[in-house]
Amino acid sequence: MKVPIARTSLTLQEKQSVLEPLHSGWLVQGPKVKNFEEQWSAFTKADHSIAVTSCTSALHLSLAALEFGPEDEAIVPAFTWVSTANVIEHLGGKVVFCDIKLDTFNIDIELVESKITEKTKVILPVHLFGLSVDMDPIVKLAKKYNLLIVEDAACGFGSMYHGNHVGTFGNAGCFSFHPRKAITTGEGGMVTTNDATLAEKIRRLRDHGAAMTDLQRHNGARPYLLADHPVAGYNQRMTDLQGSLGSAQMDRADDIVFERRRIAQKYDNAFENLDWLKTPLNKIGYEHGYQSYACLFEPEVINENSVSRINVMRNAWMDKLQKDGVSTRPATHAVHMLSYYKEKYGIKPVGFPNAYAADQCSISLPLFHGMKEDEQNFVIDKVLEFEP
Repeated sequence: MKVPIARTSLTLQEKQSVLEPLHSGWLVQGPKVKNFEEQWSAFTKADHSIAVTSCTSALHLSLAALEFGPEDEAIVPAFTWVSTANVIEHLGGKVVFCDIKLDTFNIDIELVESKITEKTKVILPVHLFGLSVDMDPIVKLAKKYNLLIVEDAACGFGSMYHGNHVGTFGNAGCFSFHPRKAITTGEGGMVTTNDATLAEKIRRLRDHGAAMTDLQRHNGARPYLLADHPVAGYNQRMTDLQGSLGSAQMDRADDIVFERRRIAQKYDNAFENLDWLKTPLNKIGYEHGYQSYACLFEPEVINENSVSRINVMRNAWMDKLQKDGVSTRPATHAVHMLSYYKEKYGIKPVGFPNAYAADQCSISLPLFHGMKEDEQNFVIDKVLEFEP
């Protein structure tokens, strides 16, 4: 048996939904995208949802609409997918990295305030792997220092914090529909916001700066007249092919979240006696979305001296699992260790020790909705066979 790290699971109805735009002739952003946006707002309880080409685009458009630019600083966790930092670079700002907590893989709240300067404009908390950041202290800091909050909720579908969906606490929330995510449109993203003015700015920026969408124009009294473009925008629109696929999956959104949590609970129960494998943290007031089942491999106490040894052991275990038929991945990467950021900012790996440790010692096990029972059992058996 071979178990992939992830596998897209689509029903026949969801697959067939992609044919509807092909038959209608409306392929670009249109009625299917609008429907998907409305369903997303209903699910997250956000006032506005704006579909775009990727979570990276969602982050970029949100920051651009909030007028983040040169000379501005953004606080970003050092352990996240690189796009969280890249958008800051592309807008001419400065990335200010902050270390994480190893038990959550999320930004260390206690360190954030020390990163704030007179140039800080925005905090980008990342709800990594489906576990919400502790948002109350972030919101308090933002109010205290008059800062913006853009939530990177790429992994956040179904993730809750004290009863509210992630992506609804800051000025904007940004989601991903990459194939490894719970809802996929191949590539794609969504911005959520409760600010009507900001939502309109993002809608215009994603569509060349147009004052109205093609759908609004075609449904209007004079569809033959082109829209005005009051701002210089981008082309970061989701297509109706993608919107149709996303919309069809939303009909079973609750079931998808439930299944991922059920598999995670099965793993938790199976691995609870493994003192060398720290499974995803469950906290009161948080509901994990389990975009990934990211664990910490800790056969000995993690510190600056042990990380390199543990990394060798982790990689050997990942090699063995791959040969045995179980695909794994490091949870993600420490961005400050990537060549561009390492060279530009001159940061050593141990500059952010927990992010460094997470980069070297984390492992994600296969977890996806549609995962068969025998696949789950196979993964469990192979993990339990290992003795570090």
